[in-house]
Amino acid sequence: MKKMSNKHTTTDVIMIGAGIMSATFATLLKELAPDWDITIFEKLENGGEESSNVWNNAGTGHSALCELNYTPEQPDGSIDTSKALNINEKFQVSKQFWSHLVNSNRIDNPQDFIMPLPHMSFVHGEDNIRFLKKRFEALSGNPLFKGMEFSDDPEKLKEWIPLIMENRADNQPTAATKIDDGTDVNFGALTRKLMDHLKRQQVHINYNHVVDDIKRTEDGAWEVKVRNFERGTLETHTANFVFIGAGGGALPLLQKTGIPQSKHVGGFPVSGLFLTCNNPDVIQKHQAKVYGKAPVGAPPMSVPHLDTRYIDNQKSLLFGPFAGFTPKFLKTGSNMDLLGSVKPNNVLTMLAAGAKNMPLTKYLIGQLMLSKEQYIETLREFVPDAKAEDWEIVTAGQRVQVIKDTDTGGKGTLQFGTEIVNSDDGSIAALLGASPGASTSVSIMLEIIEKCFPEHVEEWAPKIKEMVPSYGVSLKDNPELIHDIQTRTARMLGLVDESQENPV
Repeated sequence: MKKMSNKHTTTDVIMIGAGIMSATFATLLKELAPDWDITIFEKLENGGEESSNVWNNAGTGHSALCELNYTPEQPDGSIDTSKALNINEKFQVSKQFWSHLVNSNRIDNPQDFIMPLPHMSFVHGEDNIRFLKKRFEALSGNPLFKGMEFSDDPEKLKEWIPLIMENRADNQPTAATKIDDGTDVNFGALTRKLMDHLKRQQVHINYNHVVDDIKRTEDGAWEVKVRNFERGTLETHTANFVFIGAGGGALPLLQKTGIPQSKHVGGFPVSGLFLTCNNPDVIQKHQAKVYGKAPVGAPPMSVPHLDTRYIDNQKSLLFGPFAGFTPKFLKTGSNMDLLGSVKPNNVLTMLAAGAKNMPLTKYLIGQLMLSKEQYIETLREFVPDAKAEDWEIVTAGQRVQVIKDTDTGGKGTLQFGTEIVNSDDGSIAALLGASPGASTSVSIMLEIIEKCFPEHVEEWAPKIKEMVPSYGVSLKDNPELIHDIQTRTARMLGLVDESQENPV
């Protein structure tokens, strides 16, 4: 039985979850308001161990260089590049902030969390090649995508992706785009570096603490009920601002707040599996992140990709993801998470989503029935001579896709992406959704600052501009600024040799 505790603390800011989002937000706030008292609660034993964990996160450094779902083809045949440009700009913001932290000695050894790696898109079949070429033509002229190459020449593709092109017996035409200005990011390692810095800044980081409830007090503050696993006690903490950055666990906590924005919102959990290669000879043949096209009916997070990864400073090779289903909202969650999130105010939203997404349901059922040999058969579309004994199955992280009522999609619309939900008075904010969240974490946190602390934005703007030189500027319209920023961040993050003029 849990003991009651008399502990009752008051702080300026409470953050729930010790992943990349809270770590980024707390780091930004400590730069902007160093005197503010910040407390973080995390149910696991360390930071960055759930959605930010290197095995639970694709680590692509999402900048739309290779993700085909960010550039949909319109009914008239044109390519919509707006989302790709937006995501690319946001990743540039993240790199600027990380560079500032390295340059000011807040964090060190950037190679521990970010490595240069070509990003590629790979397709086969005439229709897909036409799409890829149109995508290349639409993006390559933009300075954010400078250096992108296209080829449908099998010999050139063998140079780029030998593992994929060698021993390809079929005569089906193939094509790829390649851009060297890509990265592999270990968000778990970055999170832990940020948490170590925050400890030195006297931020109160509490691991093995689970938040049970969040309620508004009579004076407008927020009271957070917390279970301390280490002491077996219950605690109460009060703050004027609360950030819920608990990954898939954010939705149930948001619902406890009772704010109007928490109603008519649901979540659908999607789990993932990857194949990881255990053959060093195979691993050494591949040096890129290569994205294909998602199967019809599959969620965007299930786009197949063959990725070089750097995990614990070791080169690895992963393929996937294969989608699965569990009612848990977190990898370390409960089988009652999904059922518990269904409330009277969102049950119709959830039912409408189920009726509208039958292709997704069918796809997930099909994925659940796959055997390892069938996983390997899918892999062979990328690696024709893949051998089952060279690959092992690993369980990836949980993602909870947002379901809500929208003007354009109607009731029960499944959302793909990351969404900020905040109260009207800006005293509480939560982050819902999935990819490309981690890669765009700095932009997301700056948006929360603008929404929730508008009275400080003018005062903080010069400091933000110092940390993120492109703040308030459209990069896609400023080629010279893009070049300056990319050159500086590449050098500061170790993505290019000092002797080289251009970033890799």
